[in-house]
Amino acid sequence: MNITKLFSDFFNSEKTGGLILLFCTAFSLILSNSGYQEGYIKFWEIIISGHSITHWINDGLMSIFFLLIGLELEREIYHGELSKLNNAVLPVIAALGGVLVPAGIYILLNYGSTTLSGAGIPMATDIAFAIGMLSLLGSKVPLSLKIFITALAVIDDLFAIIVIAVFYSTNISFTFFSMALAIFVVLLILNRMKIRNMVPYLIGGVAMWYCMLNSGIHATIAGVLLAFAIPFGNGDEKSTSYILQHALHKPVAFLILPVFALANTCIIFEKGWADDLFSNESLGIYAGLVVGKPLGILLFTGLAVITGICSLPVDVKWKHIIGAGFLAGIGFTMSIFVTLLAFENTAAIAVAKIAIIFASLSAGMLGLGWLSLALRKEKI
Repeated sequence: MNITKLFSDFFNSEKTGGLILLFCTAFSLILSNSGYQEGYIKFWEIIISGHSITHWINDGLMSIFFLLIGLELEREIYHGELSKLNNAVLPVIAALGGVLVPAGIYILLNYGSTTLSGAGIPMATDIAFAIGMLSLLGSKVPLSLKIFITALAVIDDLFAIIVIAVFYSTNISFTFFSMALAIFVVLLILNRMKIRNMVPYLIGGVAMWYCMLNSGIHATIAGVLLAFAIPFGNGDEKSTSYILQHALHKPVAFLILPVFALANTCIIFEKGWADDLFSNESLGIYAGLVVGKPLGILLFTGLAVITGICSLPVDVKWKHIIGAGFLAGIGFTMSIFVTLLAFENTAAIAVAKIAIIFASLSAGMLGLGWLSLALRKEKI
C-alpha cells in the first residue's frame, strides 16, 4: 500500500506532539497545585485588547489548528483514505458510532439536569494523543490501522466542528455571519480562477475569522472554511494546500496544541474533588469516552460489515477495531474545547476537565494495553 509523504509527516508530527501534550498537561497540573498556583493562573487571565490570554488562544490560535484539520480532511477526500467511496465508508460509519453512542450515554446520565449541554464533550477524538499512543507500539501496527485511526479521528473532529457550529453558537449576528460567508464565496471564486498565491487567501481568512468572531458562530469554524477555499490542485508538493499544510504541521503540534494544553489545564484540585468524579456530569464524560467510544465504533463498524456496506482492510482485524475504539476515547483537546463552549459555570468546567483527563488517560492505557497484547499474539 502506498503512503504519501504528507500523511507520513502528519502522522510523525502528531505522534511527537502527543507526547509533548502529555508533558504540558502534567506540568500545568503540577504548577496549578503548587506554591506557584496564584501567579501561574493569573498569567493566563491577563487581559490583552479586551480578552484574556486563554481566550485569544482558544478563539485565535485554535483557528489555525482547525485550519490544519480542514486541510487534512481535504487531502483525505481528494487523495487519501476518503478518496474512494469503499474506503471512505468504513471510517465515516465508525466515527458516526463513536459520536452518537457517547453522546447518548451522556444524555442518559444527565437528562433533565443543567449539565445536559455537555453532551458534545465525549464526542471527539484528540488526534495528537491518539496517534501519540499508537506510535508507542512502533512498527508492529499495520499501516491500514494507522490510516484507519487517523481518518477516524479527523472525521470525528469534523462531526465535533458541526456540533460546535449548530449547538454551541449563540446570539447570532446575521450581519457579521453574512459578511463571513461573502468572504468565503470570494475566496472560492479566487480558487475557481486558479489564483494560487497564498496571500489573498490568508488575508481573506483573517477577515473571515474576525466576522465569525463577532457573528456568534464560533470563530474556529473560519479555519475549516478557509481550508476548503485554498486551492488543492493536484495535491502535489507545489500545490497551495500542500505547502500550507506542510508549513502548519510543526507549529500546531509543537506550539499551538501544547500552549492550549497549558492554558486550559490550570485545574486546582480542591478538597473533596474526588467526590465530583461520581457526579452525573463526570460519569457521563467518563462512560462516554471510555465505554461509549469503543462500543459505538465496534457496533457501527460491525453493522456496516455484516450488511455488506463495507469491509475491513485485509490486515485489520476486529480486535484492532476494539483497540482503535479505546484510543478514540482520548478526547482531551477537543473535549476540553467543547467544555468551554458548553458551560459557563466555572465549577462545572473544572469538574468536566478533571473527568476528561481521567477518562482520556484510562482510554489511552486501555487502548495501548489491548493493542499491545493483540499485536504480540500475532507475532507468536
